[in-house]
Amino acid sequence: MQDDRRLAVLRAIVEDYVATQEPVGSKALVERHSLGVSPATVRNDMAALEEEGFITQPHTSAGRIPTDKGYRLFVDRLTTLKPMTVAEKRAIATFLDGAVDLDDVVHRSVRLLSQLTRQVAVVQYPTLSRSTVRHVELVALAPNRVLVVLILSTGRVEQRLVELEQPISDDDLADIRTAVHRAVIGETIAAALTALRGVDQGGAALSPVVATLVDAMSDHRSDERVVVGGTANLARYGDSFDVDVRPLLEALEEHVVLLKLLGEAHSGGVMVRIGHEGPYEELASTSVVSTGYGPGDEALASLGIVGPTRMDYPGTMVAVRAVARYVSRILDEA
Repeated sequence: MQDDRRLAVLRAIVEDYVATQEPVGSKALVERHSLGVSPATVRNDMAALEEEGFITQPHTSAGRIPTDKGYRLFVDRLTTLKPMTVAEKRAIATFLDGAVDLDDVVHRSVRLLSQLTRQVAVVQYPTLSRSTVRHVELVALAPNRVLVVLILSTGRVEQRLVELEQPISDDDLADIRTAVHRAVIGETIAAALTALRGVDQGGAALSPVVATLVDAMSDHRSDERVVVGGTANLARYGDSFDVDVRPLLEALEEHVVLLKLLGEAHSGGVMVRIGHEGPYEELASTSVVSTGYGPGDEALASLGIVGPTRMDYPGTMVAVRAVARYVSRILDEA
């Protein structure tokens, strides 16, 4: 009972501090929350929580604020997450369903996530090496010119022109299309590359088509691309960061840093890294909430938010998970 009550006190402190940005005192807790105990008991519980490192007193005679350890216990003991409103769900569906291609999906997602959470949103482009080949189309633009269109499970589309030394007939193009389809459709990029190199390249027309597909599949330019949105949201926190906000602003310009902050793409659960749990000591005043996304149960990339440790963790976790699910659905239906 005592542990449950102290957890309730900690939860109330976290919620009040996130909402008010002010250290929380015992009197305020009793007035705002139905804790069912006397102010003296609340003070004793706060003293115990402070001794165990879950809360701290920033100034003499001030109230208490949560520590990283306190936020961690709060997040780990969440039993329910605040559901999204009908309006929020409708806004997500309407906004993302209007996307026309992968670039549009990524940019819409980062804007939406930053608006929902009022944090800095980060969305990684789907990793090419984890995707599979969904479709290959060969279109004759001229007797000796063919457009090769490669569509991956990530929604990524690559288009390349192939110049042939000799004109190609419709029948020969159909044969090449069949051979390519047999080799690559449904295969991972690595398996597709191996299969393509094993395709008979004896024909004058087939060889350049295969070479073009190999080149398109080997293009890893997007594997470390991320899009950032909502940087202006940092301004609303003022000086509530424990340290200078400049390291975070600098980190937002480094894609490698952002990818490490997001962590490995993982499907299903939402990962929360609080303060010093992150990979960079200079960003110890920030937390990251992230998850993976991709078609089906496969996580091809990560998305999430970066913000101060004083954040609405339940609401943020719900928003990150919801956007990831909608993006995954879009990629699955593409």
